[in-house]
Amino acid sequence: MKIQFIGATREVTGSKHLITTDSGHTILLDCGMYQGKGMETDAANRDLGFDPKTLDCIVLSHAHIDHSGLIPYVVKMGFKGDIYCTPATRDLCSLMLTDTAFIQEQDVRMYNKKIDRQHPHKEKGKTYKVEPLYNQNDVNRAMKLFVTYSFDRRFRLFDDVLLTFTNSGHMLGGAVCSLEIYENDANCENNAKRWKRLTYTGDIGRKHCHILPSPQLFPQCDYLICESTYGDRLHDEQLVTEEELLGVVEDTCVYRKGQLLIPSFSVGRTQEIVYVLNQLYNDGRLPQIPVYVDSPMSTNATQIFRMYPDELSEEVRDTMQFDPDPFGFNTLRYITDIRESKELNHKEDPCIIISASGMLEAGRIKHHVANHISDPRCTILIVGYCEPTTLGARIQQPGLQWISIFGQDRRIKAQITKIEGFSGHGDYQEMIDYLTRSLAVDQVQRTFVVHGEETAAEAYKGHLEEAGFRQVSVPKKGEIVEL
Repeated sequence: MKIQFIGATREVTGSKHLITTDSGHTILLDCGMYQGKGMETDAANRDLGFDPKTLDCIVLSHAHIDHSGLIPYVVKMGFKGDIYCTPATRDLCSLMLTDTAFIQEQDVRMYNKKIDRQHPHKEKGKTYKVEPLYNQNDVNRAMKLFVTYSFDRRFRLFDDVLLTFTNSGHMLGGAVCSLEIYENDANCENNAKRWKRLTYTGDIGRKHCHILPSPQLFPQCDYLICESTYGDRLHDEQLVTEEELLGVVEDTCVYRKGQLLIPSFSVGRTQEIVYVLNQLYNDGRLPQIPVYVDSPMSTNATQIFRMYPDELSEEVRDTMQFDPDPFGFNTLRYITDIRESKELNHKEDPCIIISASGMLEAGRIKHHVANHISDPRCTILIVGYCEPTTLGARIQQPGLQWISIFGQDRRIKAQITKIEGFSGHGDYQEMIDYLTRSLAVDQVQRTFVVHGEETAAEAYKGHLEEAGFRQVSVPKKGEIVEL
């Protein structure tokens, strides 16, 4: 078989890894969108690096857009195969891909207006405008191709290919994908056939997470494709994270009488933060201030979390014995109406506003930050990874005094702070512990490190080698490896 590493190579977004078996089957592991550079990513997303018409199927590890976001586009471009994932991943994709189509239409509309202003006298026959990668109709067509299987069920993709999903603990429905492919082995006598075992970790969750179980052990493999988002970092302990959050709330909302703005991904991160706030509320430690989740996507995603109690952590299930809704409390409101969202921009009283997107590249939170960033009473709390070119990353630069938001320079007077512990990705030690508990390391013939900035990926390569993994490499974009 051959593996072509198409996306998330020495960077974090755009996960796509193409498997071609000796018998000719083509399997795409994830179909992620490049994110974080606005319209600059448009060309990268349109250049797939493969012909969608030739794909047999897509195996999807989880619903985050950097892993699923181009599925409607490949369908638009001719893909007609099956898309395999877990039931929760399918439900979340129905929300997230719809939202992504809507955001694209908004972004393209704004971009085309800008182009119209820049080119008032267009050359005849020349167009400067762009079209969205896909629209809602493409999303609807894509959703009909989803085929779901629960965790720990070994099933057949083709006569010579088997697949098992194992809970990765990264997000609801997130899975480690274990493939078994029956084909010739050049290392065997007479080139005899055997089952080759290839595992793709997708994204690996935390060892201790409030709302999701720890990553579950997955089957032994011969070849491993592993993420490395935090391959060079260690997280704070969970209890420290809770106390840090409470400290930021008290400092901002009680002592400075300001607003606490939390950019957060709608799926996973938002529910984690809301759950911690709910626990603090139940313990009588959360100040009596309004908490707003200002995101239709987060509201709908939280409903899906409520549909899958068996896939939540034991801690959440124990909480539900005395608190039927661990994602809601008396001072919390979910906001979907755009008029109510706009009213928050003029709010002077202390409150907490949790809103998407997590990297501050789009969504309602960007407007809230634009309206509050010059207020010294306020805090902008970063709770997860931000791709280096995003507003969420740029705003954290030490000593930065001005920043452009919506084309307007704004003075930074609000406090900018960060809590790493809410990350949905395991740090390098957590990932190493997970891999070495799941695998007999000496049986893994080759390991490929993906989904990490180059420095993080190279650092994680070193950690893997120290743990006993052999032939560890960090593939380049487009690199093809034969196994």
